[in-house]
Parts: sequence; structure tokens; C-alpha cells
Amino acid sequence: MITHTPVLLDRVIEFLELKPKMVVVDCTIGEGGHAYSILERIPGGVLIGIERDGELLKIAKERLKTFGEGFIPVHDSFENIKKILDQLGFGKVDRVFFDLGVSMYHFKKSGRGFSFYSDEPLDMRLDLSSKLTAYEVVNSFSKKKLAEIIWAYGEERFSWRIADLIERERKKKPITSTLELADIIMRAIPRKFWPKNIHPATKTFQAIRIFINDEVEILEKALNDAVDVLKPGGRIVVISFHSIEDRIVKNVFRGLAKGCTCPEDFPVCVCGGKKKLRIVTRKPVVPDESEKRDNPSSRSAHLRCAVKLNGDSSGYGENINALAS
Repeated sequence: MITHTPVLLDRVIEFLELKPKMVVVDCTIGEGGHAYSILERIPGGVLIGIERDGELLKIAKERLKTFGEGFIPVHDSFENIKKILDQLGFGKVDRVFFDLGVSMYHFKKSGRGFSFYSDEPLDMRLDLSSKLTAYEVVNSFSKKKLAEIIWAYGEERFSWRIADLIERERKKKPITSTLELADIIMRAIPRKFWPKNIHPATKTFQAIRIFINDEVEILEKALNDAVDVLKPGGRIVVISFHSIEDRIVKNVFRGLAKGCTCPEDFPVCVCGGKKKLRIVTRKPVVPDESEKRDNPSSRSAHLRCAVKLNGDSSGYGENINALAS
């Protein structure tokens, strides 16, 4: 059963500039929503779909079976994109796409404790072969470590109050369910500071999920590797859903578009760095009001796109038909 509506689908297709026989990597295929539309536009081509959640990959395989050998499913993490392409016998590819959001399947169907609206065990793993769970983080990590996680990955201003109350409550008995944890978070945050548009537990749940699944730690390397596997003129499109991820995407793109890393007061470049990208979206593309209304989970989405250069510092040889945002 499909539960996820692909975010910014029309803009993704627009910025990817797809053509027949292209080789495309969807690094976060999820339930295959974006992938289906991509495959429709690359007849004779191939889409390599990477997904770390085996259950989601089964859904995508069923959804995309009509495309036959044009779809290659891979159960792995996008941090291994170079190894994956090497094992499949691909050199460079035409397009790379990341949708960094968690699928609605995880919130509505997985039963792994991603949602604070359902009474589920504290798990939050995207890959069930991983050992660390939310239960272990909540019940065994020190108060200091908990507060650091909640602040670093959730930017929650009441991280210390939340960590303190978690520590006090788990001394009475282990915290085992999502509703228990959500109640503790709500009691730790003064009522007058509850967010207007999101549940008070949103940032803390997000932080624990990101930490458990290494979502931020692997992103910078994966983006750099993705650019490396692109052909000259190839495009990378990334959708992120919170400020931490978007900041990483922005900084990686800017760094690769700048090339030289020498201090500004150096008279000549000595680092030898060359520009690898031209940024297409000077500002992130966001959903319009209609999409936010029809698909509330899209409200925080930010899309960024860049084009791979030909390897020299001048930028000649890039796709001159790139869309400006």
C-alpha cells in the first residue's frame, strides 16, 4: 500500500532535465514515487534505486516492476554510492537525486516508533540490521549526551530540560513507548513555549531518529561522492526537510562551486582546487501554497540543484540550458 506522496515532483522533474537512455541514481527511493516519474521519462535508460529499509524497497520493487530491467533496486545506504556503482559496472551517471525526508510509511505503517501519535515501541531504525535503537538512546545515554543530541540534531531550545526529565522518569521505570516519551517531552517544555504549528515532541523525535540512523553524519560525504560519479553536464537534485540537512547541502554545493580553498588574502591559488559545480538554484525551491495544503508533510521541503562542470576552473562545458530559480 502506497502511503507517501512525492514532494515537489514537478520541480524535481523540471530540474533533472531528463532524456531517453539516461542513467539516474535515486539515492533514497522510498516507495518509488519520484522514481516512477523519472523512469517514465528515460525510456531505454536505467534508474538505480538505493534504499536502506528493506521493507520500503519491497514496496518500490512492486510499484516499479512494470519497468523491468530499467529499474535496478539496491538494498544499501547512499553513503556507499561509489561502491554500489562500481559493483554494478557503471562508471559515471547522468543524474543523481536525493529525497532526504523519511517516508510516510515509517510514520504510518512501520510500527517502529517514528510517530508520537501512535503507541509504538521505541525503535526508529531505518535499517533493521542496525543495532542501536531509540530505546537504548533514551534509557541508557547520559543526560549530557541526550541533551547534546536533542540540541545538535533537533535544535530544541529546551534540550536540557527534556534530557533532565527523561533521566528522572527512567529511574522510576524504563521508557518503552513513543507515547511515554512524547508525554515526558511535553511536560518538560513550558506550555507557553509549545510551537504553534508542530507537536512539541517533533524536534526531539527528529533528533533521536537522525542520530540513530547517522542521517547527518553520512550526508556530506555522500553528496561529494555523488558529484564525483556524475558525468560533465550531469545534474544533482536534493530535497531536504530541516535546516541542518539544507545547510549541509548548501555548503557542499558552495564549496564545490568555489573550487579554491585558499585564504582570501592569498595573491594566487596554491591549493589547486577546481570548480566542480555550477549552482542552479541560488535560493532553495520550496512548495507552493497549494502543495503545502494538499500535502502538509511538504511544508518544510527545500530543493537545491547543481550542474557538474567539465573539470576545469572556468566552468566551460556545463549545461548552458540550466534552469534558474
